[in-house]
Amino acid sequence: MKKQILLIDMYGVIIKESEGYFIPYTFDRFNKIEHDRLTRTFRDERLFTKAGIGDLSSDEFLALLGYSNPVWTMKDYLENYITLDEEFLWFAEKNYIKYDFILLSNDVKEWSEYLFDLYGIRKYFKERVVSGDIHMRKPDKEIFKYVLKLTRRDPDEFIFIDNRVKNLNAAREIGINTILFNRDNEEYSGNIVNSFSELDDILGNMHVKGKII
Repeated sequence: MKKQILLIDMYGVIIKESEGYFIPYTFDRFNKIEHDRLTRTFRDERLFTKAGIGDLSSDEFLALLGYSNPVWTMKDYLENYITLDEEFLWFAEKNYIKYDFILLSNDVKEWSEYLFDLYGIRKYFKERVVSGDIHMRKPDKEIFKYVLKLTRRDPDEFIFIDNRVKNLNAAREIGINTILFNRDNEEYSGNIVNSFSELDDILGNMHVKGKII
C-alpha cells in the first residue's frame, strides 16, 4: 500500500524564519558606502533570485556580492543566523515511516544541501525538490507538476505544508491537499496549524483516502 506524501517547505516551516535574514546579514557586513551597490544587486540585478533558481552557484552569488570567502560566508550565515524548529525532529521521527517526506523549497542549491547535513535531517526525506536544482520556484504551478511527474503519484495523494498562502493556493489549483503552517499570521480558508504538534494532530484526523477534514 502506497504511503501518503507530505510535501514540506523549508523556510517558515522546518526553519523558523520565513524569509531568512540574508539581506540584512549582508548589509551589516559591508560599509555603508557599499549599500547602494548592494541594493542594486538585490533589487535590479536580482542576484538572490538568480541563485535561488540555479542560474548562479552559491560561490558565484556570494562573490558577486563582494564576499571574499564565499564558503565561509555560507556556513556562517546558515549556522548562526537561521533557526531549526526543534519540534520538527520529534515530528519527523514519529511520522517518516508512516508517510513519505518530500522537501519542496525555494532555496540556493548548495544552501539546501548544507542545511540537510547540518541538521541531520536527510534520512527523513525520500526526495528533495529545490528551486536551485530545477530552475523553477513556488508558486509556479509547474513546480508542483514536476513533483507529480517525479513521484508518479496523483495530486490527492499529497499533503503540502507551507507558510505562504500563495504557494498553497497554487497547489490547491491542481488538486493537492494543503495545510498552512502559520508562522506569519496569514489568513487562509483551508487547514491551519501553528506548530508541528498541531500538524501531527490534524494528520491524525485524516480520512483513509487522504482527504483532509
